[in-house]
Amino acid sequence: MLDMSLCASMTAGPRMRGMLRGVCRLTPRGFPVESKNWQIMWVHAKGLKLGIYADVGTRTCAGYPGTLGYYDIDAKTFADWGVDLLKFDGCFMPDWHQLGEGYMNMSRALNQTGRSIVYSCEWPLYEWQHQQSILDWTADHQKILVPVAGPGGWNDPDMLIIGNFGLSHDQQQTQMALWAIMAAPLLMSNDLRNICPKAKELLQNKQIIAINQDPLGKQGHLTLKGDSFDVWERPLSGNRLAVAVMNRQEIGGPRRFIISVATLPSWQLCDPKCNVTQILPVYREMGVQNLFSEVTVQVNPTGTTLLTVSPIKSSPHDTL
Repeated sequence: MLDMSLCASMTAGPRMRGMLRGVCRLTPRGFPVESKNWQIMWVHAKGLKLGIYADVGTRTCAGYPGTLGYYDIDAKTFADWGVDLLKFDGCFMPDWHQLGEGYMNMSRALNQTGRSIVYSCEWPLYEWQHQQSILDWTADHQKILVPVAGPGGWNDPDMLIIGNFGLSHDQQQTQMALWAIMAAPLLMSNDLRNICPKAKELLQNKQIIAINQDPLGKQGHLTLKGDSFDVWERPLSGNRLAVAVMNRQEIGGPRRFIISVATLPSWQLCDPKCNVTQILPVYREMGVQNLFSEVTVQVNPTGTTLLTVSPIKSSPHDTL
């Protein structure tokens, strides 16, 4: 999936009906002059899907024209162009009480086009403090959010900003781990031409992606909060479990956290035995554990340790 901003060369001048159709028609060599969707054609020719960025309000967060009052015609334009995903931001809404209504209006407009377009609506949060706010808000509302997430629709806590210089490496690992726990869409906001090797390796980590894309499709939730630690868990297919231990402290060194049946009720799946694998901050096999085991992990300030727990079925020989 390639996601791009809509008409980045446009300025936030007066909006006229049909403006998207009249302005966004720059056509490079190799495509017919009459092509209105050459960028989508080029992306589709590469075997990729294409997402586009727009805003529910009068302007985008960068100051380009928004969609307020033009939901129907813009949705039809996106469908005509062959867009596969719409990321709908939430800046410059004159009346914030109308934000939810605006999102629903665009949802109806997209459905009326008859084209299958993935719809991602949220408001922008781009720094470490904002990432913490996302996690806190998600935890506070998890009784509402978790039940509605699943195959066909997931909650979107905004884009990954890994490799975008807004987060330290530990904070990038936290975002990647928690987005996997929350079954969140892994949409990146960065410049791939200048991304550092560590950030690239993190974004391509197959074990983390496997947790995020687990076919069970259930969103994880916060299960323990205390002593500046947050513990999140997510049920996975095969009766497995993903666990993320986040250190909320921003100063000092690594801190020890003990995982046991006392701190993690879902540890019951280790009865009689389970296998524990640490994914972050570095991969390592932590061996076979049982119900009464205590597994100690080290968690850096603002960092997260990500683990998977897989039950081991008992065999007849175990009882002999």
